[in-house]
Amino acid sequence: MNFDNETLTHDRGQPLRTLPAKRNATQIFYGWWVVLASAFGLLWGIPISVYSFSVFFRPLMQDFHVGRAAVSLAFTLKLLAGALCATPAGWLIDRYGPRRVILLGTPIFGSILLANRFFSGSIVQFYCFYVVLGLSIHGVSPIPYGSLVSHWFDRRRGLALGLTMLGIGVGAVIMPSVAQTLITRFSWKTAYSILGAGVLLICWPVVAYVLKEKPEDFGLLSDGGPASTDSTKDVGRGLTAREAWRSRVFWLMALAFTLVSASVQGCVVHMAPMLSDQNLGARTAALGSSLIGGAVMIGRVGTGCLLDRTFAPRLASILFAVAASGIALLLLGSGPAVFAGAFLVGLGLGAEVDLIPYLTSRYFGLLDFGKVYSSAFAAFALAGALGPLIMGAGFDRTGSYSGPLAGFLVATVLGAILMGRLGPYRFRPPEPTVVSLIMHENCTQELRIQTEE
Repeated sequence: MNFDNETLTHDRGQPLRTLPAKRNATQIFYGWWVVLASAFGLLWGIPISVYSFSVFFRPLMQDFHVGRAAVSLAFTLKLLAGALCATPAGWLIDRYGPRRVILLGTPIFGSILLANRFFSGSIVQFYCFYVVLGLSIHGVSPIPYGSLVSHWFDRRRGLALGLTMLGIGVGAVIMPSVAQTLITRFSWKTAYSILGAGVLLICWPVVAYVLKEKPEDFGLLSDGGPASTDSTKDVGRGLTAREAWRSRVFWLMALAFTLVSASVQGCVVHMAPMLSDQNLGARTAALGSSLIGGAVMIGRVGTGCLLDRTFAPRLASILFAVAASGIALLLLGSGPAVFAGAFLVGLGLGAEVDLIPYLTSRYFGLLDFGKVYSSAFAAFALAGALGPLIMGAGFDRTGSYSGPLAGFLVATVLGAILMGRLGPYRFRPPEPTVVSLIMHENCTQELRIQTEE
């Protein structure tokens, strides 16, 4: 049962027996509605431009009369454009607030998808289309949504971020099938247009109506808890972006995320051909890719739950070691062991997306959260673009994935070691105070008395 500070302020002069029991017993903290809307918003962003890209491969090759490398270049350019504009997006978030960035960026992203026909005359024009998508992606990316949710939660921030990022995992499962159905029934151009219309007509109204900037605007505190010195002293405080960028902790984090991101995303992108090389068949190889999607979803929620109960760098070291063991199974195993490796690599990818915003908030606070988080996310995105290229280049040179997998195994282990050197939090989650615990117990007893009466 939660009592927000607004309730306590209004009822300060009343005896406990006059407290509105029914309202407090059934009230849901509004932050959870923010989490739900944020997950819904994320479902309509990266899953469309990233996870659905593979289903557009064949029609794009047929229309533009090009090979896979030429089509893949569009995806790489999009990732590079997104990484380059991540830090400016963080500045906008800190300057104007994440809600405004989302409300402006979402219709821009949807409108670009809707206008894809103007970029469909040649493969070069299609490159421009995907570069523009990359430049607009951070209106619907984890950066503004992670910043928004972090302001609504503190003690339960890990769980809230995990549930928020689950939207990307659900979208990764749903959107490719939706896109494939639209392509089959209409065309790839119409598919992009319909998805863009969905962003404008379904996603944008929901996030515009539900999302609110921060709990303090409503006289509430993070997590919906009662007002106390411990829970208010760090609201809006933190290091400046310049101070964060000069710190040893930031560069250790960025290096660890870069090493692990390149490794796990290189494996994920090449998972289907890697499994096909095991003579498992196309359908079985596709099952391995689906297994990764399920592991990503489990990793998102599981990591979020554990972050509120475990020291995050220690948890990160364990999860990165798990991902390393998955890469080792891909390198050395065969048959069922390869599928186990795919699952463990998916867990590592799902965990990393939750860890970036959580660690950023605990070591650098919320003052310049957008700038610092976007910088760390840019390293993650750039590595995600380079990892598959390293994997493919290694295979083209040697005819085997063994070399890249061995390198990625070493990189992931190094990332786990680096996480263990971050040190204690600078901005710890608040502990429940004696006053708040006594008040919580008194209110619980009062509600029990009223129920008996």
